[in-house]
Amino acid sequence: MSKHFEHSSFREKLIEHLFISEMLKLSWLKDDCQLEVMKPEVDNAGCDVVLENSNVIRHIQLKTSKLGGTTSSQKVNIRLASKPSGCVIWIVFDEHTLELCYFYFFGAEAGKPLTGLENVKVAKHTKANADGIKAKRPNIRTINKGQFIRYESVEALFNVLFYK
Repeated sequence: MSKHFEHSSFREKLIEHLFISEMLKLSWLKDDCQLEVMKPEVDNAGCDVVLENSNVIRHIQLKTSKLGGTTSSQKVNIRLASKPSGCVIWIVFDEHTLELCYFYFFGAEAGKPLTGLENVKVAKHTKANADGIKAKRPNIRTINKGQFIRYESVEALFNVLFYK
């Protein structure tokens, strides 16, 4: 589907809004209505959205893949580990319906800092320089899919994000 490639920024924002919508809906259904959503003005630490609920603040880097995709890793900014309860949420969606199918989570329990980036492979740029060398990106790490925990529902993910 060329639309997914040609309009990837549009799709990325759409998936982000669908995710936030699901989080807000759960806060409502739990008779809680305490979830706050914040967006960084500048994304220089890998944080796409900040969610706060029950005094737990989550700085979240969002990643997406289509259902059936072959992506086996994600690139994560190490500065996310310096943020309160930093984590990565990898959303798998249906490219035909844009339904959020399931989620991968990389992070610690609520209230704990992100660990596990220390001894992980340093990412490289996708494009090579004039000499054909792909330079290292010292602040970015490559996290393999096996290091993420899979959650089948947004409610299970919500509970992991905000409850110990």
